[in-house]
Formats: sequence, structure tokens, C-alpha cells
Amino acid sequence: MTFRDHSGFVNLTFRDCSEFFNLAFRDNTGVVNLAFRDVILDFFALIDYRILVCFNFFSYLSALTDTVLHEHDSLIVFDEVQFYPKAREAIKTLVADGRYDYVETGSLVSIRENVKDILIPSEERSVEMYPMDFEEFLWATGRPTLMDAIRQAYSEKRPMGPLHQSAMDSFRQYLVVGGMPQAVAKYVATGDFKAVDRAKRDILDLYRKGIRKHARKYALKVERIYDGVAGQLSKHEKDFSLASIEEDARFREYESAFMWLKDAMVANIALNVTDPNIGFNLSADDAKLKCYFLDTGLLVSLAFSENALAAADVHKRILFDDIELNEGMLVENIVAQMLTASRHKLFFYSNRSRTDAGSRMEIDFLLSKSAVGERNNVIPIEVKSGKRATHRSLDKFCAKFANYVDTPCLLSRRDLEMKNGILYLPLYMTPLLH
Repeated sequence: MTFRDHSGFVNLTFRDCSEFFNLAFRDNTGVVNLAFRDVILDFFALIDYRILVCFNFFSYLSALTDTVLHEHDSLIVFDEVQFYPKAREAIKTLVADGRYDYVETGSLVSIRENVKDILIPSEERSVEMYPMDFEEFLWATGRPTLMDAIRQAYSEKRPMGPLHQSAMDSFRQYLVVGGMPQAVAKYVATGDFKAVDRAKRDILDLYRKGIRKHARKYALKVERIYDGVAGQLSKHEKDFSLASIEEDARFREYESAFMWLKDAMVANIALNVTDPNIGFNLSADDAKLKCYFLDTGLLVSLAFSENALAAADVHKRILFDDIELNEGMLVENIVAQMLTASRHKLFFYSNRSRTDAGSRMEIDFLLSKSAVGERNNVIPIEVKSGKRATHRSLDKFCAKFANYVDTPCLLSRRDLEMKNGILYLPLYMTPLLH
């Protein structure tokens, strides 16, 4: 992403750092990171933002940071902008000046809250940032070319062959470490799963503190959901049961709490579709949902939060496939994570008819084709964590909704294969689905 016309501004909202680095460090011609030193903040506090550029702001900034600013080539980063709304308001004038490009970063929840007495710039364009995806994890762990080979095999619909097991090994690393930059950096630097787990627990603790601080009247309900995610995903039927966290709870009492977690980018929410045709939103049942954690590495640490030493050992045993664990919750969560990072909204199909066995089925995810036609626009996806890849629900779905279905897909440990009209894909190819 680049700023070609110098008329835009991007608001990066607290997820993955990789896209931000591409923006900020695209060359060596003067990227300035405003860490909000007091002397810089004085400009925004004491001077009307509308006449900021008249007070030689850029000359002062250049001298203060000992950095040469290159017109139409330098990028100025406003870091943690939620702590200083006046600086955010000043963007309107700075963008209109036209000489430089701007990025502001910060916590989305705080950015939305701290808007009192400021004019929110219409020039802002938000970019949602996610945990590092699998390709970025490969870059960080020294395998920068593997995703190119995966992408080519997917494009040609051929197996990975000798590279498959190697790719699965890297995927399992990604599964247990996750995509939070602090955890990945600790893993790359030390290879120590205890240190990785500590880094993730620090993040989980920050999330819990953030819930208590920002969720306000929803805080108790949000925290109950937060604590219940791992248990809900460990069930065979993974849609969220409120009865497990509060007796006689009703969805309307918790709806705002779920949406708070989604808006705060702590959870990824999947909605049940009652009519699996294109336009999933038209038949989405808000009261029947699945709640996935934003990062599967964090979910591993959250699931074993009662014992840090056990969690560190679990990391190793998952990595080496040496544990009796409901790995289905981790695998389904990471598929949801990867689909979300690929800009897919999450939907699933569930029918638990007690009278019609032919209609009883559960499809983990539904995608719409990128190019929509008159028929066959839906891609049903089943996710399997084990080596055996049965697909009874997928078969039922294809029979019942034949006019809707494009190519059904089964994600598992198996190498790519097209068999009996079903596309079998290895889990690491999830980001390529469209």
C-alpha cells in the first residue's frame, strides 16, 4: 500500500504490524516516528490546528529529530495517537498541506473513546491490523520462500509432495506460537516455549485489564465470555452456550458484550446462516454464533491458564503431535483466524433436526465465491484436525443445496487432492481460499 496522490491518511487500528512496516519503512528517506515528546505535543496543545503549518511545524520537527524531511517522500507516524486527541485532530490541516504522508497507530477501543471536544478528521481511512499471518510467520522464522511454493501448488491444484510435511511442521509451530509479534519475536530469539508462554500471558493480562477498564457496563459479561471461549471451543458443537457461563442467561442480555469483543478485536465472531445462498447476512442468525479467539497461540495459553509450566510443556507436545488433546478447537480457531485475516466474514451452517437425519449437519465455514454467478456461489468448508478426513456433513450439504454449492472443501493434515468432487486442502492453504 502506498500513498500516490498524497491526499490520504491511514488509521492503523491495533492488529498486525507487517502492513504498518510496509507503509512506514518503504525507503530510507526520512520516516519520523512521533513518540509524542512533550516539546512536540506543545504545538498541538498551544496552537490552533488550523494554522499549525504557519508556525514552521515541519522545520521544528526536522530540527528536533535531526531528520531531513523529503517532500512527497517522507512518512510521519503518530504513534499511540489515542493518548493525544488534539494531535489526531491536527491531521486535517497536515494532510491538506500535502507535502507529507501520515499514519497514526493505537488501540482501536481507546481511539473510539477519546474523541471529546475534537473534530474527527474525514481524511482518516482505517486499516484493520491482524496477528501475523502464516506467510509473515514464515518470514520471521527464516522460511521466506515456502509460501511461494504453497501458493503455486494451490494455483495449479497439485500436491505439495516432498514439501508437504515440512510445511505442516511450520504450520504446527504457527499453531502453538501464534501470530502476536511479541510471542513470535521471543520464539525466534530463544526457541524457549516457557518464554513464549510468558509473553503470551502478558498479552492476555493486558486484554483482561483492558476489558475491565473500557468495557464499562458490559465488563462482567465480556469477561465471562472471554473466560469461556476455550471451554466452548473444546465441545463437539462449538456454538456458544450462554447457559455454561450464567444460568438462565439470554442472548439479548449478552449481545452487546459479544459485539464489544468483536469491535475490540479480541474475538472473531461467526454467525449461523439459515439459508446458505449468496447474501449470507440476509439469513444470519445473530443469536446462534461461534466465538473464536483472535489468536490461536493466545488460545493455547488461555486454555491452560491454571498452570504455566503445564502450558509450556503442552506447547512442545502439540508441536510434536504427542498429546491427547481436543486439537479440533485449536485447528478450527486458527482457520477462523486465517479466514478473518484474509478479509472474510465468518459464517457457518448448522441444522440439528431431531426428526430428519438427512438434514442434520454442521458445516464449519461458508465462503462466497469472489466472482458471483447465477448458481453455485457457495464454498462449504469442513475442518478436520485428525488424519482421517470423513465428510458426512459435507456430503449432506452438497446433496441438499446442490444448486448453491461450488467446490466443497475439506481442510486437514492431508496434502492437496481432488477426489469425488471434494477439494482436499492442507490447513496451511487456508489463506488462499477465495
